[in-house]
Amino acid sequence: MGSAGSAVVTEGLSKRYGETRALDGFDLRVPEGTVCGLLGPNGAGKTTAVRILATLLRPDGGRAEVAGFDVVRQAAQVRRSIGLAGQHAAVDEILTGRQNLEMFGRLYHLGRREARRRADELLERFGIAEAGGKQAKNYSGGMRRRLDLAASFILSPPVLFLDEPTTGLDPRGRNEVWDAVRSVVDGGRRCS
Repeated sequence: MGSAGSAVVTEGLSKRYGETRALDGFDLRVPEGTVCGLLGPNGAGKTTAVRILATLLRPDGGRAEVAGFDVVRQAAQVRRSIGLAGQHAAVDEILTGRQNLEMFGRLYHLGRREARRRADELLERFGIAEAGGKQAKNYSGGMRRRLDLAASFILSPPVLFLDEPTTGLDPRGRNEVWDAVRSVVDGGRRCS
Protein backbone atom coordinates (compact mmCIF):
# COMPACT_ATOMS: atom_id res chain seq x y z
CA MET A 1 0.00 0.00 0.00
CA GLY A 2 1.67 3.21 -1.11
CA SER A 3 1.02 5.95 1.39
CA ALA A 4 3.64 8.55 0.40
CA GLY A 5 1.99 11.96 0.72
CA SER A 6 -1.08 10.45 2.41
CA ALA A 7 -2.20 10.98 5.98
CA VAL A 8 -4.67 8.07 5.79
CA VAL A 9 -4.96 5.16 3.37
CA THR A 10 -7.42 2.25 3.52
CA GLU A 11 -7.85 -0.59 1.05
CA GLY A 12 -10.73 -3.05 1.26
CA LEU A 13 -11.29 -2.38 4.95
CA SER A 14 -14.03 -4.53 6.46
CA LYS A 15 -15.59 -5.05 9.88
CA ARG A 16 -18.52 -7.22 10.93
CA TYR A 17 -20.58 -7.37 14.07
CA GLY A 18 -22.28 -10.75 13.87
CA GLU A 19 -24.34 -10.69 10.68
CA THR A 20 -24.04 -6.91 10.30
CA ARG A 21 -21.39 -5.57 7.94
CA ALA A 22 -20.32 -2.24 9.39
CA LEU A 23 -17.63 -1.82 6.70
CA ASP A 24 -17.43 -3.82 3.49
CA GLY A 25 -14.50 -3.02 1.21
CA PHE A 26 -13.95 0.56 2.43
CA ASP A 27 -11.27 2.41 0.40
CA LEU A 28 -10.00 5.87 1.29
CA ARG A 29 -6.98 8.03 0.59
CA VAL A 30 -6.58 11.34 2.45
CA PRO A 31 -3.70 13.53 1.26
CA GLU A 32 -1.50 15.22 3.86
CA GLY A 33 -2.52 18.77 4.76
CA THR A 34 -6.20 18.31 3.98
CA VAL A 35 -9.50 17.92 5.79
CA CYS A 36 -11.61 14.93 4.84
CA GLY A 37 -15.16 14.35 6.02
CA LEU A 38 -16.92 11.00 5.99
CA LEU A 39 -20.58 11.52 5.20
CA GLY A 40 -23.34 8.97 5.40
CA PRO A 41 -26.48 8.00 7.26
CA ASN A 42 -26.50 6.59 10.79
CA GLY A 43 -25.15 3.05 10.73
CA ALA A 44 -23.05 3.59 7.59
CA GLY A 45 -19.82 2.70 9.41
CA LYS A 46 -18.26 6.14 9.89
CA THR A 47 -17.50 5.69 13.59
CA THR A 48 -16.34 2.11 12.98
CA ALA A 49 -13.87 3.41 10.38
CA VAL A 50 -12.56 6.07 12.79
CA ARG A 51 -12.21 3.49 15.57
CA ILE A 52 -10.20 1.19 13.30
CA LEU A 53 -7.99 4.05 12.12
CA ALA A 54 -7.42 5.08 15.75
CA THR A 55 -6.50 1.45 16.63
CA LEU A 56 -9.47 1.07 18.98
CA LEU A 57 -10.89 -1.78 16.84
CA ARG A 58 -9.17 -4.40 14.69
CA PRO A 59 -10.44 -4.74 11.13
CA ASP A 60 -11.68 -8.14 9.94
CA GLY A 61 -10.15 -7.59 6.52
CA GLY A 62 -8.31 -5.13 4.34
CA ARG A 63 -5.50 -2.80 5.33
CA ALA A 64 -5.17 0.70 6.72
CA GLU A 65 -2.29 3.08 7.34
CA VAL A 66 -2.24 6.30 9.29
CA ALA A 67 0.77 8.62 9.01
CA GLY A 68 2.54 5.79 7.16
CA PHE A 69 2.00 3.19 9.91
CA ASP A 70 -0.10 0.03 9.62
CA VAL A 71 -2.98 0.24 12.12
CA VAL A 72 -2.64 -3.43 13.12
CA ARG A 73 1.10 -4.16 12.94
CA GLN A 74 2.26 -0.71 14.09
CA ALA A 75 -0.57 0.32 16.41
CA ALA A 76 1.72 1.98 18.97
CA GLN A 77 3.26 4.22 16.29
CA VAL A 78 -0.21 5.09 14.99
CA ARG A 79 -1.33 6.07 18.50
CA ARG A 80 1.68 8.39 18.86
CA SER A 81 0.78 10.02 15.52
CA ILE A 82 -2.89 10.82 16.13
CA GLY A 83 -5.26 12.89 18.17
CA LEU A 84 -8.86 11.79 18.66
CA ALA A 85 -11.89 13.81 19.63
CA GLY A 86 -14.94 11.58 20.02
CA GLN A 87 -18.61 12.39 19.57
CA HIS A 88 -18.93 13.72 23.11
CA ALA A 89 -16.57 16.15 24.81
CA ALA A 90 -14.23 14.27 27.15
CA VAL A 91 -13.54 17.06 29.61
CA ASP A 92 -13.90 17.11 33.37
CA GLU A 93 -16.72 19.54 34.16
CA ILE A 94 -15.37 20.35 37.64
CA LEU A 95 -11.92 21.40 36.43
CA THR A 96 -11.18 24.68 34.72
CA GLY A 97 -10.29 24.69 31.04
CA ARG A 98 -6.62 25.22 31.90
CA GLN A 99 -6.68 22.43 34.52
CA ASN A 100 -8.25 20.05 31.98
CA LEU A 101 -5.50 20.71 29.46
CA GLU A 102 -2.77 20.48 32.09
CA MET A 103 -4.22 17.15 33.23
CA PHE A 104 -4.15 15.79 29.65
CA GLY A 105 -0.57 17.00 29.31
CA ARG A 106 0.44 15.19 32.50
CA LEU A 107 -1.37 12.02 31.31
CA TYR A 108 0.78 12.21 28.18
CA HIS A 109 3.91 12.41 30.37
CA LEU A 110 4.65 16.10 29.89
CA GLY A 111 6.41 17.73 32.81
CA ARG A 112 4.37 20.13 34.94
CA ARG A 113 5.93 23.25 33.40
CA GLU A 114 5.56 21.96 29.82
CA ALA A 115 1.95 20.89 30.45
CA ARG A 116 1.16 24.40 31.77
CA ARG A 117 2.89 26.05 28.79
CA ARG A 118 1.09 23.81 26.33
CA ALA A 119 -2.29 24.44 28.04
CA ASP A 120 -1.83 28.21 27.76
CA GLU A 121 -0.78 27.90 24.11
CA LEU A 122 -3.82 25.76 23.22
CA LEU A 123 -6.29 27.92 25.13
CA GLU A 124 -5.07 30.86 23.05
CA ARG A 125 -5.02 28.95 19.78
CA PHE A 126 -8.59 27.71 20.22
CA GLY A 127 -9.92 31.11 21.29
CA ILE A 128 -10.84 30.21 24.87
CA ALA A 129 -7.97 31.82 26.79
CA GLU A 130 -10.31 34.26 28.57
CA ALA A 131 -12.35 31.31 29.88
CA GLY A 132 -9.30 29.25 30.87
CA GLY A 133 -9.83 29.91 34.59
CA LYS A 134 -13.54 28.98 34.54
CA GLN A 135 -14.91 25.53 35.30
CA ALA A 136 -15.74 23.61 32.12
CA LYS A 137 -19.34 23.14 33.34
CA ASN A 138 -19.80 26.89 32.72
CA TYR A 139 -18.65 26.66 29.08
CA SER A 140 -21.06 26.84 26.17
CA GLY A 141 -21.34 23.74 23.98
CA GLY A 142 -19.04 25.27 21.38
CA MET A 143 -16.45 26.23 24.00
CA ARG A 144 -16.56 22.73 25.49
CA ARG A 145 -15.96 21.18 22.05
CA ARG A 146 -13.06 23.58 21.40
CA LEU A 147 -11.58 22.57 24.76
CA ASP A 148 -11.98 18.91 23.78
CA LEU A 149 -10.26 19.61 20.44
CA ALA A 150 -7.47 21.44 22.25
CA ALA A 151 -6.96 18.41 24.51
CA SER A 152 -6.53 16.19 21.46
CA PHE A 153 -3.66 18.48 20.39
CA ILE A 154 -1.62 18.31 23.58
CA LEU A 155 1.13 16.41 21.74
CA SER A 156 0.69 18.17 18.36
CA PRO A 157 -0.26 15.00 16.47
CA PRO A 158 0.24 14.99 12.70
CA VAL A 159 -3.24 13.44 12.16
CA LEU A 160 -6.44 14.32 14.02
CA PHE A 161 -9.65 12.29 13.92
CA LEU A 162 -12.86 14.12 14.78
CA ASP A 163 -15.92 11.93 15.25
CA GLU A 164 -18.98 14.15 14.73
CA PRO A 165 -17.33 17.19 16.35
CA THR A 166 -20.39 19.43 16.05
CA THR A 167 -23.08 17.01 17.29
CA GLY A 168 -25.62 18.81 19.45
CA LEU A 169 -24.24 22.30 18.83
CA ASP A 170 -26.22 25.29 17.67
CA PRO A 171 -25.11 27.09 14.46
CA ARG A 172 -22.82 29.46 16.36
CA GLY A 173 -21.16 26.58 18.23
CA ARG A 174 -20.68 24.65 14.97
CA ASN A 175 -19.03 27.70 13.41
CA GLU A 176 -16.72 28.08 16.43
CA VAL A 177 -15.60 24.44 16.15
CA TRP A 178 -15.01 24.66 12.37
CA ASP A 179 -13.11 27.94 12.81
CA ALA A 180 -10.86 26.17 15.33
CA VAL A 181 -10.35 23.24 12.93
CA ARG A 182 -9.48 25.64 10.09
CA SER A 183 -6.93 27.41 12.27
CA VAL A 184 -5.31 24.08 13.09
CA VAL A 185 -5.18 23.03 9.42
CA ASP A 186 -3.79 26.43 8.46
CA GLY A 187 -1.10 25.79 11.08
CA GLY A 188 0.04 22.67 9.22
CA ARG A 189 -1.83 19.81 10.91
CA ARG A 190 -3.37 16.96 8.90
CA CYS A 191 -6.96 16.38 9.95
CA SER A 192 -9.22 13.49 9.09
